[in-house]
Amino acid sequence: MEQKIKAIVRISNNDLDGNKNIYMALKKIKGISFMFSNAICNCLDLDKRRKAGALSEKEIKEIESLIENSNKFPKWLLNRRKDYDTGEDFHLIGSKLKLTNDFDIKRLKKIKSYRGLRLSQGLPVRGQKTRSHFRKGRSVGVQKKKLQQQKKESDEKKSGGKK
Repeated sequence: MEQKIKAIVRISNNDLDGNKNIYMALKKIKGISFMFSNAICNCLDLDKRRKAGALSEKEIKEIESLIENSNKFPKWLLNRRKDYDTGEDFHLIGSKLKLTNDFDIKRLKKIKSYRGLRLSQGLPVRGQKTRSHFRKGRSVGVQKKKLQQQKKESDEKKSGGKK
């Protein structure tokens, strides 16, 4: 008997390509890395090369419950260790991950920590040098040429074109 492969599989509010391997398809969920995807497959004894569209409803529910309750995995594999509010270790995916990241950045800006100030200014946070990199949004040297040209033009207009 041949199993029908679904074109799209819905896991944790994400549409995954059913023609990809389970291991690769799970990586498309925001917050699930290759290590976490590998751990899910190993924990549930799923063949990583099996197509995601061939998963049964029961297996999909098991994957979702394992992602929600990630206490089977070691702490170093989770993406939210020692949460600021609760102090617990857990794994976030999708919109929850983006929201908590945004709230963390807002908290850092609000308390005016060094990291918060650097984030608000658009500068690197982790101690990198800024002399030659991180010039996004600023054009170095180009503005000087434009200013010099404008100054020359305004001087010529004032003097009537004579020097």
